[in-house]
Amino acid sequence: MKIGLVSPYVYPLPGGVTQHVRYLYENLRQRGHDVRILTSSHGLQRASEGDVIRLGKGFSMPANGSVGTVTVSFRYISQVRAVLERERFDVLHFHEPFVPFLSLVLLRESQSVNVATFHAYGGWSPAYEFGSRALGAYAERLHGRIAVSAAARHFIDRYFPGDYKVIPNGVDVDRFRRAVPIARWQDGTRNILFVGRFEPRKGVLDLLKAYRILRKTGCDCRLLLVGGGPQEREARRYVATRRLRGVEFLGRVSDDEKAQLFRTADVYVSPATGRESFGIVLLEAMAAGAPIVASDIHGYKGVVRRGREGLLVPPREPKEVAASVARLLRDPELAREMSEAGIRRAEEFSWPRVTAKVDDYYGFVIRRLAATGPLPPHFSAEIPAPARTAAQDAEGDAEEAGHLSRAVADEASGTAAPGVVAS
Repeated sequence: MKIGLVSPYVYPLPGGVTQHVRYLYENLRQRGHDVRILTSSHGLQRASEGDVIRLGKGFSMPANGSVGTVTVSFRYISQVRAVLERERFDVLHFHEPFVPFLSLVLLRESQSVNVATFHAYGGWSPAYEFGSRALGAYAERLHGRIAVSAAARHFIDRYFPGDYKVIPNGVDVDRFRRAVPIARWQDGTRNILFVGRFEPRKGVLDLLKAYRILRKTGCDCRLLLVGGGPQEREARRYVATRRLRGVEFLGRVSDDEKAQLFRTADVYVSPATGRESFGIVLLEAMAAGAPIVASDIHGYKGVVRRGREGLLVPPREPKEVAASVARLLRDPELAREMSEAGIRRAEEFSWPRVTAKVDDYYGFVIRRLAATGPLPPHFSAEIPAPARTAAQDAEGDAEEAGHLSRAVADEASGTAAPGVVAS
């Protein structure tokens, strides 16, 4: 099939969604599909670069306690129509489809099968609360809906009720498996690692407080901080005013160096305060074999299982973080067991496995649409046959049969099943 992956966040700038799009693109191509990435420009990127098609200009703005992107263009409609007519995608896969304005224009003009992945999680969202009233017609144009976790599904279903398939984020297992520790930090001092944006919801200041407790108790350890953001100056001031030794601010690093740092870590710590839909960094830590201390929040509990791959602690509790890190550093056998469990767990989230689930879902959505009437005008590929592997059991067959029969029944009665709307 010909597939367009729509990223409202500027590709390939760093970020969880853009990373997801990158690996999905690579693995869908390996499965034989013809794939493009539709995104905006941000700075001096060219209009198009191989399979990357740029439409409009992206601008950063605060969103969900972090930084998001809004894309604008004075020629959006004509640009989008020209691209869609030229490319004639069988499937358009939108990532966060309601982020203005690139995804919304593409979704409105689409004549393809429309699938969306929802990545976000949070509390009450005024943008979604008011947007749900204005964006109902756009939501109806989605033929299939994916959420990256149960937490993300719960969040989006509050505002746009429908039929959501949970398919998790993935991890490049091979990259982290073949990485080697950085010799500079292999000097006998144990390494605590943090990777993330320096902002309140990532809990970096709570981690510094926990590290201070560890140092006061005589723990011979080092804190490696990877990333940057609005709290970096405050974090550096905290370290300086309290004369904390062993804190290394490493800034942004390459993907290869990041993998090496995960392999270097004796413990990986993610003290996020909330609004995390999944926790990709936890997957990366597990793939590298690092035992984990993480906040006990909804988005993390679907990745790290309590007491198996890591220790979960209440958010905003530096003393609990310090105690859990100290426990892993004092108990090499426990750390080894969690490291091995994490490596096994990460295999379940390898990108080939995740992409296979996405590909199978495309086929399910297409067959569901075909059962109720003509497919959208731009769909010209063969209708995919249901995948049959040893992992698929009678329960999966029954689920698809039930969805298809309900779709046919709804069509006959003049109602539409959730997420099944003719283009």
